[in-house]
Amino acid sequence: MLVTGLAADTRAIVQQARQQAAEFRFKFGYEVPVDYLAKVLADKAQVYTQHAYMRPLGVVSMLIGIDEERGPQLFKVDPAGYYVGYKATSVGVKETEANNFLEKKFKGNPQFTYDEAVTTAIAALQGVLSEEFKSSDLEVGVVRAGAEGGDGAFRVLTAEEVDHYLTIISERD
Repeated sequence: MLVTGLAADTRAIVQQARQQAAEFRFKFGYEVPVDYLAKVLADKAQVYTQHAYMRPLGVVSMLIGIDEERGPQLFKVDPAGYYVGYKATSVGVKETEANNFLEKKFKGNPQFTYDEAVTTAIAALQGVLSEEFKSSDLEVGVVRAGAEGGDGAFRVLTAEEVDHYLTIISERD
């Protein structure tokens, strides 16, 4: 889960997501599907927009996971209670520019390899910010299904791995 926005609201929404995931696991005996968790968080956010005595949460959440039946999933939940699934998306100040970049890359429904997906994400960030990054400037998180020796869990790439992808991007350009 990636949450961006007001610090206090980000802590509150992460706590709600953890609670919902734990309750789901306790009740049904398996991990919560990403689409279900996105729906629950969107429903809660939407309630805040209905009453004058409640302030809407000032956060945008992105939920990323691998569903056993549907495969990799990415959902974005906004403060109004709207949630939708994506193949690739961004959030933040230059969200529109980054989404346009990603839309061009994903036109025609290409099947990316793991390396292509990581380099596309980093290239989108570099292209939108018009900046060359060093490996110490970035923190890249990945979720990979069927990774060699891995269980598909979230992990953060090391500085050496990020440097490898930055090298691939610079050689490509």
